[in-house]
Amino acid sequence: MTTPELYDMVIVGGGPAGLTAALYACRARYKTLLLERIGLGGQLLTYEKVDNYPGFPEGITTFELTELFKAQAVRFGMEHRSSEVTSLDASGAIKVVHTAEGLVHAKSVVIATGCAPRKLEVKGEAEFTGRGVSYCAICDGPFYRNEIVAVVGGGDTAVEEAIYLTKFASQVHIIHRRDTLRAIKVIQEEALANPKITIHWNQVVTAIHGGPQGVTHLALQDVLSNDTSQLDVSGVFIFVGLIPNTHWLPESVRRDPLGFVITDDHMATSVPGVFAAGDVRAKSLRQIVTAVGDGATAAFSAGRYIESLAHHG
Repeated sequence: MTTPELYDMVIVGGGPAGLTAALYACRARYKTLLLERIGLGGQLLTYEKVDNYPGFPEGITTFELTELFKAQAVRFGMEHRSSEVTSLDASGAIKVVHTAEGLVHAKSVVIATGCAPRKLEVKGEAEFTGRGVSYCAICDGPFYRNEIVAVVGGGDTAVEEAIYLTKFASQVHIIHRRDTLRAIKVIQEEALANPKITIHWNQVVTAIHGGPQGVTHLALQDVLSNDTSQLDVSGVFIFVGLIPNTHWLPESVRRDPLGFVITDDHMATSVPGVFAAGDVRAKSLRQIVTAVGDGATAAFSAGRYIESLAHHG
């Protein structure tokens, strides 16, 4: 029986945090493997363009930015595999990452698995997912040319995606449960100035209705008066928060009440040798620029941990 290959560092997740961690780890000449379930880029690829990443005054498409991140990490020798990670055994000095293809052994692990969109959990949502219900405007926006769509949510992502959808849709309704948007002011100003966007304040979606062709209308309720109404749309885009992809982690990796991984300033988790970076981590700001910083710190800290093993070993 062959001895499994041992990596210094295994990074789980290929978004900005994971790719930056890989870049820093490879430059420091640690034997590094990056595991990514779908494709490099992570959540980044569900958006069209980035306007707030420093160094690109005219903005940059997310595809271009991902390719640049990837090329830089590959240049320094990043090894990556498309593989679904199912669980992690972090109880011993050598961590065992369980994947659909088998086991991977590592001295340290960086968790960079990001988040998935939170569901509304209303009637019709599951039934019409992919047939009018979407969580990705860049993926599905072009299907709604000259049609009426709704966006549910009031944060940065919801309002940015509503603006993006005006490229295709004839009208975009933003449905928000409060009387003010949470999005940063510059995005709010752009949305409020757009004649194609209508905002429905203090409203929640109680059901999504449709037929064989897909979504036809939404049932709305006013949170103040409880009045109900109907909004005719052929698509609804849901941006009501994120759920961290932490289901595969052992209980020994501490998380906050929402499921985000708790770390210290060095990105270290509650388990020695296990670090976390990016959107999966409990923190106040989830942006590409913070994910990149987390990834660099996590790789540096994991490197120090590996060196400490060598000294004690």
